[in-house]
Amino acid sequence: MERKSSKGLYVLALALLVAGLGYLIFSGASQDSVYFVTVAEAMDMDPAKLKQARLFGNVAEADLARDPQSLGVRFRLLDKDVAGKSILVDYRGAVPDTFKPGAEVIVEGGLDPATQTFKATALITKCPSKYEKENRKS
Repeated sequence: MERKSSKGLYVLALALLVAGLGYLIFSGASQDSVYFVTVAEAMDMDPAKLKQARLFGNVAEADLARDPQSLGVRFRLLDKDVAGKSILVDYRGAVPDTFKPGAEVIVEGGLDPATQTFKATALITKCPSKYEKENRKS
């Protein structure tokens, strides 16, 4: 009889462990889920779904303005595949050296529905081709 009760204890402990791990995975995935979309896809989405998203595209020459009094930049992000689709991005923070018109960038943040401006909390630029291995001269 003692053997039967210890087996039940192990089953109960295993069930609690599996339930705990399942809860951690579910809660972590739902809190940190971020959409990774193009500008055209973002424009077609419900603004409520763009509270936390990553957009990628190219920096347009038009509407590019650096803030001289603080770190940050305001620019228009162009869709790489669909001509004419763009969104205004407002970013406050350190701007990478490789940020310039035409650069491929990824911005993370959320859409402000009142102004239809994407408020970015992170800005990442793709490294220029001069850093790629096949273009280096050794």
